[in-house]
Formats: sequence, C-alpha cells, structure tokens
Amino acid sequence: MTIVPVHRNYPEPTDQTTSETSSQITSVYALKQMVARLHKEQQNVNDLLSSLGFALRSFNNLNQFLELIPLIGCRVTDADGGALVLFKPNGQVRFQQLHCQEGRQCQDIRQALEVATRQFITETTLPAELQEISIQTASLDYQVSNYLGNDVQLFGASILVNNSERGRLYVFSHDPQYIWTPARQKLIRLVTDQTAVAIANDELATSLREKERLDRELEIGAEIQLQLLPPECPEIPDITLAARCQTANRVGGDYYDFIPSNYDQLNSKNKKQQPCRWSIVIGDVMGKGVPAGLIMTMTRGMLRAEVLNRHSPARVLQHLNQVMYADLESSHRFVTLFYSEYNPETRILSYSNAAHHPPMLWQAASKSIVQLDTLGMLVGLEVDPEYHEAQVKLNPGDTIIYYTDGFTDAANQNGDRYDDIKLSEAFKFACQNYQEPQKILDYLFAQVKQFVGEGNQNPDDMTLVVMRVKSSTAE
Repeated sequence: MTIVPVHRNYPEPTDQTTSETSSQITSVYALKQMVARLHKEQQNVNDLLSSLGFALRSFNNLNQFLELIPLIGCRVTDADGGALVLFKPNGQVRFQQLHCQEGRQCQDIRQALEVATRQFITETTLPAELQEISIQTASLDYQVSNYLGNDVQLFGASILVNNSERGRLYVFSHDPQYIWTPARQKLIRLVTDQTAVAIANDELATSLREKERLDRELEIGAEIQLQLLPPECPEIPDITLAARCQTANRVGGDYYDFIPSNYDQLNSKNKKQQPCRWSIVIGDVMGKGVPAGLIMTMTRGMLRAEVLNRHSPARVLQHLNQVMYADLESSHRFVTLFYSEYNPETRILSYSNAAHHPPMLWQAASKSIVQLDTLGMLVGLEVDPEYHEAQVKLNPGDTIIYYTDGFTDAANQNGDRYDDIKLSEAFKFACQNYQEPQKILDYLFAQVKQFVGEGNQNPDDMTLVVMRVKSSTAE
C-alpha cells in the first residue's frame, strides 16, 4: 500500500489574529491582577478584623479600644476617615474619636462634628418621653451630614448594647465615585458589633468591681454589727440565759441586748459583784439590709445611754422615741421594741412594749403560758406617744422567750406561717422537756427550720432570747 501524504492548508497568521491573542492575554493578566488585588484586600480586611478581635480580648482600658474603632472602620472599607460618637446614659452625646488624614480638611471635619454633637445636645433638652432613639439617631445623622457637606459620602451604623443604642460610628469618603455597597456596610456593622461588646464588657467589669466593693462593705458592716450584739449572756443571780440572732442577709435589723444598770460594778475585778438590775431588750427595725442595720446600731447606742438615767421602762421608751423620732421619720422606718428590767433581789420583771411581739412567759407552777404586753406605739411613729408598763413576779422554773417576727412569719412551701399558736405549743413542749435555756433555744430554732423545709431559707431575721429562773440552787 502506498501512503499518500495529505497536505492541509493552514491560514497564515495575520495582524488581526495576533492582536486578538495579545488582547486575550492582557485581559487574563488583568483579571489575575484584579483577583490577586481583591484577595489581598480581603486578606487585609481579615487581618484588620482579627486585630480588632485581639484588641477586644487584650485591652483592659475601654478608651484605648475605642481609639481604634474609627481607624479600623475606614481601613476595612477603604474610606477616607471615621468618627465615633457615644450616647451617655444621661442623654448627652459625646464626640469620642476621629480618624482622618491630618491637614486642614481633617481640622474642618473635627470642628464640624464637634459643632454637630453640641447642637444635638442643645436640641435634645426635651422631656424624656419625647426622646425616642430613632428620632435621636435621625436627627444626629442629619446634623452630621449637614455639617460635613453634600460632597461627602457618609454612612452611619448604630452601636447597640442590650437593644439600647449607645452610639454611632460614622465613616466617610470625599471620593464622588465612592459607593457604600452592602459589603462595606456589613463590614462597618461588624466593627460596631465589636464596639458594643467592648462597651458591654467594660460595664460588666465595672458592675463586678462595684459589687465586690459593696460585698466587702457588707462584710465589714456584718462584722461591726456582730460585735455590737452581746458576745455572751451575762451572769445574773438565779437566772440563766441563751440568745441567738440569725440574720436573713449579712446585715440585719433585729436587735437584742443585756444592759446593766451600773457599768462600774460590771467592770469590777470582783466577779461575784453584780449590778443590781439588768435591762433585757429585744427590737426589730422595719426593713432589712444595711439601712435597717444602721438604725439598729443607732437604737442600741441611744438606748444604752438612756438606761443609765435609771428611769422606769415606760419613761425609757418615751425618751427613746423623742430622740429618734426625727431620724426615723426622715428615713420612713420604725422600730418595734420590748424593754424589760429585772431585779434579782425581788425577782420582779418590769416591762413596757413599743408594739413588739409580746414575749411569752411559761409559768412552771400552772404549766401555762401568758403574754407580757402593754399598750404602746412603734418608736418613731408619733411625736409624743404614751407608753404603759407592767410588772410580773417570776418564780423558780418560770421561763420567758423574747422573739422577733422572723419566727411567726416564717412560711413553708404551701404559704402556711409558723404563727404564735405553733410557737406557743413548741415553747410549752420545750419547757416541759428541757431545763437549760440553750436547749430550749436550739429546739425552737430546729422546729422553725423543720417547718420551713430543708433547702428553704426564711427571708426575715430571726432573734430569740430565752430567760429562765433557776428552780434550785443546783442549776
């Protein structure tokens, strides 16, 4: 077989085809350059946003972080400059930071923004109910745009913290061809979101520091209050005592005290020498926490000073009300107080009540309970109220409990209260089964705890004083 070569006629390259090929190569090269440039710009944007995130994690000073915001805002959008304006909690607007190329134009922009924010402060001195956030923002945007001029391409984004607008980030360009594309707007909103996180973190840190400061102050207040309560029960002839104050918060408004009528005898080196009479008092300030604790401290000081005058129980309460009335009235708080005075020589307990829960007296002879009560108003309620007083002679084995309403107001999960009847029944049982006041006190506290339920806490202060007349010299 003979193979005959086939000859094909290929067109000779012309100037036109060469030009088209060169144009295609140029287009491909330009496209590659554009893609590379876009990739580089995207990388720069990512680096800038990463740097902002690093600053958010690293900076402890909010102002240092806020200085970066206008710079990052204009860099990620390739704009000429940026400005940060913050809204203060009191309704004022503060021009926080500006970034732009230094020069005359930058000075003009700074001046324009300062004038715009000052003007905004002046015009927003309206009633609070008329200052809606949307109206404020629109008004500020209009003023900033007006002062910057129509040749500036401006975009503003809100800084939202817990759905509350706390400022605006403005980014601008003097290029008439500059367009605020959706991508650029999204980048600005990413920056404002980071700014909102920084502001929220700073406010949270400030709140935590304030809470730590208040906690420390409460600890100090609790320590002082604990020191003001009697460190131990005094030794009184033929009498045994037990007392406990259990506060709902670290600082409470309950008060009890044992006050000798003669401090010289109490401080004497002769331990057997005792004051002739002892005042036993229990009180409750209306309210809880630090304010109640402060009033309790004031009550303690004034009452101790008044006892030294050796007036009758009714006169003591009357004088106490006179000196405390003005302070209590201005604070809108009152004090319930039961004041009693015991004479060891006669075993007579004289007492007067300023609207406090009347103590319960268990009489050993009849095995019955009576209440010790007299007419009288709360301390601080009236200018010159009348207080009455009464006396009771105590016999061996008789027991008295002084208590605050934390006992009778204690409630279980069903809402039932540990009322006076339940307390009276528990007290009667304790007196018949226990001889020592401390055991009676422990039993009554345990009964209330059991009634309220495990894991539940009584929201009120609970104070209890148990006083028992010795039934024999052996006790």
